[in-house]
Amino acid sequence: MSSENLPQSPERAESTRPQRSKPRVAVVFGGRSSEHGISVVTAGAVMKAIDRTKYDVLPIGITTDGRWALTADEPERMAITDRRVPDVDGLAESAEGSVVLSVDPGSREVVHTEPGSVPKALGEVDVVFPVLHGPYGEDGTLQGLLELSGVPYVGAGVLASAVGQDKEYMKRVFISFGLPVGPYEVVRPREWDHDPSAVRKRIVDFAGEHGWPLFVKPARGGSSMGITKVDDLSGLDAAIEEARRHDPKFLVESLLRGREIECGVLEFEDGPRASVPAEIPPVTAHDFYDFEAKYIDSATGLVPAPLTEEQTAEVQRLAVAAFDAVSCEGLVRADFFLTEDGTFVINEINTLPGFTPISMYPRMWQESGVSYPELVDRLIQAALTRSTGLR
Repeated sequence: MSSENLPQSPERAESTRPQRSKPRVAVVFGGRSSEHGISVVTAGAVMKAIDRTKYDVLPIGITTDGRWALTADEPERMAITDRRVPDVDGLAESAEGSVVLSVDPGSREVVHTEPGSVPKALGEVDVVFPVLHGPYGEDGTLQGLLELSGVPYVGAGVLASAVGQDKEYMKRVFISFGLPVGPYEVVRPREWDHDPSAVRKRIVDFAGEHGWPLFVKPARGGSSMGITKVDDLSGLDAAIEEARRHDPKFLVESLLRGREIECGVLEFEDGPRASVPAEIPPVTAHDFYDFEAKYIDSATGLVPAPLTEEQTAEVQRLAVAAFDAVSCEGLVRADFFLTEDGTFVINEINTLPGFTPISMYPRMWQESGVSYPELVDRLIQAALTRSTGLR
């Protein structure tokens, strides 16, 4: 799916779909990031939950090399099986075909092209439900393409998506709005490439001020991929290289001792509202709440979190404040630490959080009175009523 010139205009392409009466939702998933497989799992859950009496669904997967492919509408094939995550290549209807969306805002036509064949018009798309995690999907790049195409879409816009993906600038925005963040250092690619010794010294000085262990993480990543807990200097270089496999810019954060608390935010007609919060208890089989704990071993949180009324109200207030600070739309999961002195510190937000029925965001809203199918429907309806462009 790209802005390339179509080999044949959509009007002349061979039509394969009848006239429709329901809005068509293009569920776009996969992508070029390291979170490709989790995106496929999320898409399968979303597709299964969409009410087919209200919407047509067009599944479009993006392969790891960036090809946009028409995929089978078979959500049951998009689950984790035997501790392995699925991929788009295994779902694509063609090994070479690609999907193209016109960037003419007056047309939302989707065309499927394949070498040696007449392009096939798949009809217009009314709204895109992007369920891509990480770079090239959650970071404003896809959102920019959809803005150019004039196609409404679920979730945050270009700016909020970009800020929400980059942990450095996310923290800078939070600080500017008076939200509490933990101690951190940012290391840019040229700093490590040109003078790694100076970077090591800076990190050691940081550890001297805030203590070991530290967490080294990619600046623009998610699902806890590329994150390493470092107990002393001996593990620092390996942790940096692991983070840089995912992003050449990385962050170093101090350990915040306390409880991990999450809170969902959902946009309603009268503005954003916060869900009941959840707590992520310590995962004894892992050093921290990493990818394996989240998705493979399916570690579960406590919903609702065992907090006082005052603590619940405060974390809900901070979650909505973070949503507003980044100019988010649609949905956000805000992650906090409740420190030992009783204060909340915001760690990050996710503009497209994990979204399977057992993920924390849907579970928090389930406990708040919004079922998973209702949640999916609300997000689609909100996108259908929201125009693209400056807002």
